[in-house]
Amino acid sequence: MESNQIAFSYWPLIIQFAVAAGFVVVTLLGTHLLGPKSSGKRKDESFECGLDSVGNARNPFSVKYFMTAILFVLFDVEIIFMYPWAVNFKKLGWFGFWEMVIFLALLMAGFYYVIQKGVLAWEERHRE
Repeated sequence: MESNQIAFSYWPLIIQFAVAAGFVVVTLLGTHLLGPKSSGKRKDESFECGLDSVGNARNPFSVKYFMTAILFVLFDVEIIFMYPWAVNFKKLGWFGFWEMVIFLALLMAGFYYVIQKGVLAWEERHRE
């Protein structure tokens, strides 16, 4: 292939990038120029989930929110690992079945540990 032919083969890609960049620029400029412009004390305040901002944002809050979020992500990712197994379970046969049984047993052992530690209990329990 000649270098001229190679350079010619990149033109569709260059045109696609130019169209995408042009769309972004036109959209941003259009919304800036055509959009409403209003400001005020209430309008310029930060917005957080529809709640009024009160106090310092640096105040600590319960670690239970973080633990719930981390556990959700952890178990959500574990469920994603089950999808390829479900798609190929016939090809994997009994070996794949027992692998999944072990995987689910370990997953449930972790879930049991989390429940026993009371991570998901929102009300405080008093231990005696």
